[in-house]
Amino acid sequence: MPLHPITPDPAAWDAFVEAHPRAHLLQTGAWGELKRAFGWLPERVALADDGGRLVAGVQLLFRRLPLRIGCLAYAPYGPLVDWSDDQQVRALLAGVDRAARARGAAFLKIEPGYGLENVDFHACGFRPSPQTVQPPRTIILDLDADDETILARMNQGTRRNIRKSEKFEVSIRQGSRADVGSFNALLDETGARDVFGVHAPGYYERAYDLFVPQGRAALILGSYDGHDLAGVMVFALGDWAWYFYGASSAQERQRMASYGVQWAGIQWAKTQGAKHYDMYGVPDADPEALEASFNERQDGLWGVYRFKRGWGGSVTRSVGAWDRVYNRPLYAAYRLVVARLDR
Repeated sequence: MPLHPITPDPAAWDAFVEAHPRAHLLQTGAWGELKRAFGWLPERVALADDGGRLVAGVQLLFRRLPLRIGCLAYAPYGPLVDWSDDQQVRALLAGVDRAARARGAAFLKIEPGYGLENVDFHACGFRPSPQTVQPPRTIILDLDADDETILARMNQGTRRNIRKSEKFEVSIRQGSRADVGSFNALLDETGARDVFGVHAPGYYERAYDLFVPQGRAALILGSYDGHDLAGVMVFALGDWAWYFYGASSAQERQRMASYGVQWAGIQWAKTQGAKHYDMYGVPDADPEALEASFNERQDGLWGVYRFKRGWGGSVTRSVGAWDRVYNRPLYAAYRLVVARLDR
């Protein structure tokens, strides 16, 4: 079947992404616009058949490397291609290579996602990368069931805390644009308390504007006596939903507002038709190691694993990150910088 490189219009691209078996929010045009506002340059490369139907594609994000040693190209949860179809893979990667070289990229980093363990990325011209951008391991909940079944899969403590949030009069609402400021304040408090980085306030404001009015995200807040105690920002596309951002106050912790808003986020995802709910990010350790160590460790993502493990999902790992090198000296310099920053 002849394939033709095209530059798809935004509506056609988003329709293709949403219909793809490995659809992911980070490949949508709106995500590209979010990243554009914060230093990335999005560009889409796609293939169409003779009838003009999109059959494969990828949204690339370009950014300058640290210390201004060059440019990188990045594809989160892409490319969206049939990895078993050699013709399709070769044709798409040829277009990707042209786009990357035209921008002067030293290399392309892809994080293709889940369920691709049988793909030989080496044979496709990639090398495994020690540096990931997205967390490679996560917990995924099955939402293709009624609420009682979903609750029954949770551990007893999580169910009890959901009930406490109701008993202790936590009021749950879907936040308006004006509520993003309150969510930002909760994020700042959480980041300072738990020692993890958060984006600038404008990032969450832009995310709200790009996704909530389109029905692809919800800001859910839990409050008591007029004070917001916890919030989550949940996203949905096709069969999937993602819990990307969450925050809570140190005040009134006994009211378990974090459990109330998370349960509300899961219920919102179900109303959008999601069958899978990605808790998005746990330590990159096998399930046995996770269970053996979560009581002792609080560094990195260990602090959130205790919370996420109770919701009844399955620990899942992606195929990690893979690099396609265009400029070997710049790539070697990048690897050296990353190694030093990781020390």
